[in-house]
Amino acid sequence: MFLAPDFKGFDFFPHGTQLPFMRFKGLCFGLSLLFMALSLVIIGLKGFNFGVDFKGGSLVEVKARSGAADVAAMREKLSGLGLGDVQIQSFGTEEDALIRVEQQQGGEEEQQAALNKVVSALGEGYEQRRVEVVGPAVSSELRTTGLIAVLASILAIIVYVWFRFEWQFALGVVVALAHDVLVTAGVFSLFHLEFDLSTVAALLTILGYSVNDSVVVADRIRENLRKFKKMPINELLNLSINETLSRTILTGITTIAVLLALYFLGGAVIRNFVFAMLFGVIIGTYSSIFISAPILDYLGIKRDWVGEPAKTSPARSGA
Repeated sequence: MFLAPDFKGFDFFPHGTQLPFMRFKGLCFGLSLLFMALSLVIIGLKGFNFGVDFKGGSLVEVKARSGAADVAAMREKLSGLGLGDVQIQSFGTEEDALIRVEQQQGGEEEQQAALNKVVSALGEGYEQRRVEVVGPAVSSELRTTGLIAVLASILAIIVYVWFRFEWQFALGVVVALAHDVLVTAGVFSLFHLEFDLSTVAALLTILGYSVNDSVVVADRIRENLRKFKKMPINELLNLSINETLSRTILTGITTIAVLLALYFLGGAVIRNFVFAMLFGVIIGTYSSIFISAPILDYLGIKRDWVGEPAKTSPARSGA
């Protein structure tokens, strides 16, 4: 009978690794607060480059009848029509292109007239495949709904962590989440990247990823608080982070590898979404180590906050 050899797995970092994360907690925490403040200033000064979803307008999908779509030539044709902000990008295959035209003054009639100008300027070389129109009322509602979705997600995560752990852990997680979302939004504002519904979806995904990582670290911290009654807090936090480091790094590397493939091979349509995810995963990993964990030390966490581990009943122990 053939017996498969035992496979014990692989640790990215060997057992006993003791990287001194808490030695740099003050510097990293200060830089994080600085980046959050800078993000607020940048957003206040520059605002966001809202897409059609949030500022209203029209979206036209066209396909070249022969050969690849010449985006540069299309921009040259449409830039002189006086329609305001007209964005053109490749979409799907080489023959496809996506055209966004901002909301026109004068209501639906002017918007339809702008679409007719675009189609006429492109000529017979392009086939119109899809048209979507987002009015100003709908775009305003989408902005409000997107903001509510992000805030509601953060609130739900706070409640979850608070009930699963203690309020001190919840405070560390919420500061880390606010850091991740705020800095990501600041980068979008700084580089004038298009901010649309897909970006909101990316921010919500970042929240889920970041809280998952933070909960893993927090769970190990709570276990060690119960286990090591006399270990100094900084040493205990370092131990907990190092014990979960292999899981954190391997999960992050796997996710980043997939996102890089999507960024370079997935086309321009999802590029902003993937960029938000990629940036969010990196800073989410950073915040779970250098923000949510150090806050416990700054709060002066005590071991009696986490209670005692549940005792096993004799019957269950015998079973």
